[in-house]
This record gives sequence, C-alpha cells and structure tokens, in this order.
Amino acid sequence: MTKSLTEGSPFRLIAGFSIPVFFGYLFQQFYNVVDTVIVGQFLGKEALAAVGATGSVNFLVIGFCMGVCSGFSIPVAQKFGARQFEIMRRYVVSAGFLAAAFAAVMAAATALLCRPLLVLMRTPENIIGGAAAYIRIIFIGIPVIYLYNITAGIIRALGDSRTPLCFLVCASVLNIALDLFFIIVLHLGVAGAALATVISQGISGLLCLLFMFRKFSILRMTPNDRKIRPELFPALCGQGVPMGLQYSITAIGSVILQASVNTLGSDAVAAVAAATKISMFFATPFDALGTTMATWGGQNTGAGKFGRLAQGLGVSCAVGAVYSLCAFGTMALFGSALGRLFLSAKETGILEMTRQFLVANTAFYFPLALVNIVRFLIQGMGFSRFAVLAGVFEMAARTAVGVVFVPLFGYGAVCFASPAAWIMADCFLIPAFFHCLRTLVRGGIPGARAG
Repeated sequence: MTKSLTEGSPFRLIAGFSIPVFFGYLFQQFYNVVDTVIVGQFLGKEALAAVGATGSVNFLVIGFCMGVCSGFSIPVAQKFGARQFEIMRRYVVSAGFLAAAFAAVMAAATALLCRPLLVLMRTPENIIGGAAAYIRIIFIGIPVIYLYNITAGIIRALGDSRTPLCFLVCASVLNIALDLFFIIVLHLGVAGAALATVISQGISGLLCLLFMFRKFSILRMTPNDRKIRPELFPALCGQGVPMGLQYSITAIGSVILQASVNTLGSDAVAAVAAATKISMFFATPFDALGTTMATWGGQNTGAGKFGRLAQGLGVSCAVGAVYSLCAFGTMALFGSALGRLFLSAKETGILEMTRQFLVANTAFYFPLALVNIVRFLIQGMGFSRFAVLAGVFEMAARTAVGVVFVPLFGYGAVCFASPAAWIMADCFLIPAFFHCLRTLVRGGIPGARAG
C-alpha cells in the first residue's frame, strides 16, 4: 500500500501522486462551492454574505489546524524515506496524541471567541448573527478536522494519495445531501450548512483512521510502539507549529483585508465571497502540487537524495505555468457566468464585481503556483520555520492593501490584495529554497529531523 518517491522519473512520480491529490482537493472545493451555491440560491445574498464574512477567520483557525497536521506528517515521510519504520510508527502515535490535545484546546477557545472576533472585524449588523452561527459550529467541529487531516497526511506520507481521495468523494456527496436536507427540509439556515460540513468531514476522518490501521501492514503497532514518547514532541511541534503559524499569519492579513471589505457594504462582501470560492476551486491544482512537494521533499530528504529536490521543483513549476495560462483564459471568458452560480442574474452589480476579482487574481496565478510549490517543498525538506517568514510577507502585503489602498481606491484595490501577497512571498521563498538545499548538501540537518 506504500509507495516510495525516491526512485524513478520525477515527472511520472509527481503526476501519479498529485493527480489523486488534485481530485481530492477538487471534490473538497466542489462541496464547498455547492455549499455556497445552496446558501446563496435558497437563503439569499445576506446569508451568502454572512458565510463569506467568516472566510478569513475560518482560514485563520482551520488553516492552522491543517498546517499543524501537515507538519506532523513530515517526520513520518522522512523516516519512511530513510526506511526507519520503527521510529516512523512512534512518530505516528505521538502525532495522534498531539493532534488530539491541539484539537481539544482550539475547539474550546475558538467557539467562545468567534463572535467577538467578528465584531472586531466590523462585520455588518445585518449579517453578523448568521456569520456567528455558522462559524461557531465549524469551530466546535475542529476535532473532526484534525482527525481527517492527520490521518490523510500520514497516509500520503507513506506514498498513498488515492485513499484520501476516495473518502473525500464520499464526504463530498454526503455534504451536498446534508446541505439540502438541513437547509431546505429542516430550515436550519446557515447553521445547517455548517453542520453538513462538520458531519461529512467527521465521517471521512473516521474512514481514513480505520483504513490506515487495517490496510497498512507497516503501521501494525506493538505495545512498545503505542507508548507516549514526549521526546518526539519537539520534533513534531518543530514541524507542525511553524506550518500552522504560516497559515495563521497569512490569514491575519486576510482578516484585516476582510475588515476593510466589510466597510464597503454587504454587496462587496457577497462579491468577494463568491469570487473567493470560485478562485479556490480553480486553484486546487496548486494545492495538489504543494501537498505532493511536501511528501516529495520529506521522502527524498530522508533518503539523502538531495538532487531530486530541485528536479521535483522544476517539474512542478512547469506544470503550474501551463495551468496558470489556462485558468486566466477561462476566467477572462466566463468569469461573469461563473458568478451566476451563486447569485441571481438580476444582481448585475455584484456579478461584475465578482468577475473583476476573478480576472485580477488569475492573472497572477503563476506566483500563487510558486508559493505552494516552493513553500511545501521547503517544509518537506525540514525547514518549516521558513514558511512562517513567507507568511509574514503575505500578511504584510494584504495588511498594506487593506489599511492603505482599500480606503483610497475602494473595491479595485481588494482585487489585487492576494496577487501582491503571492509576489511578496515568492521574493522570499525562491532564495530560501536554494539556501535550504545548499544547507542539506553541505551536511546540515534541520533540527526537526532529529529522533
């Protein structure tokens, strides 16, 4: 069931690994988009704006969860690449204990603080009630988010990118069915959409957990393997916490930007909500390449095959460049039509704002491709702390746009906030990759690889 990425053609291995990951992210975004479509079409533009107003704070918290889980899986990939299977199993167990602890603390804290944060972000009065109801349920469900992401991350670290896809497909179908049932039949409003997301992700996480221990013989645990080993916690946290902080620091800029968007009114919030969902859907190939590079970097670093790191980078960048051109052409031609998935055709002003946002973002998709590819490759190599610094650059760019340029230029400045963030991050990440590669070649070992 496992697969090594340390031998063979980089293009074939990267394509074979990333395609299932891509479809997994695609289905994840698909049910996120359908969730938003159902909210917009059945509950109206204010409900759509309420869900959209939670996007940045959602990314702030859930992004940290996903980053931590991705970081916890990197030592697993490195020990698998080094064929140190006993130590690898101990990392798996320790990662599970840490994930459970992180999940419990975060769920309690964020559920209590979600409404004050929305108030701080100057969320419009006509949508703050729905926004708080939606995001509180999402935050209460943080333990199932950890469950899915830690199990899926470990499975991918062992070279299997197909199994998480299968369970995500199941979760996607279930989420859509529950959306319709909770919103149309039970009339639960935006809270129903949140419940559907939490329940479907919880089921996919349980399926991953059962599959992981039943089907991977390499994970058959002895009583000695199951012991809590605090000495491994620093290595796991050394990878997971910086990756989580990278997401959260990036999201701080998004929160500040969202606060600026909120001052432009609920129409602008609705336009950004719809455009962001579409953009995230079209950006899934970059997410897939990033996840692939994390495993690629982890296994090849663990195996000491540093020359393959740059080869993987080149292959991924070529794929990202071709796709970026295709995505821009699609948005230029069909941006307004895509916006009508979320909004009534009579909302011509919001639809035009949605199209403007989409065209501006996709014009800079190649810098976004580089952000995902290079950052995750560096993390897989064991230098997760560099991701935090990249996040600082993104935060600074979005903050500058939100604080300085949105008040001056209005909605047009909002459309270029993310491209500015991506370019700033790339200016740091590209030199950082070559620095990390030289460090490995000269015999330097990141502290997180100890153990």
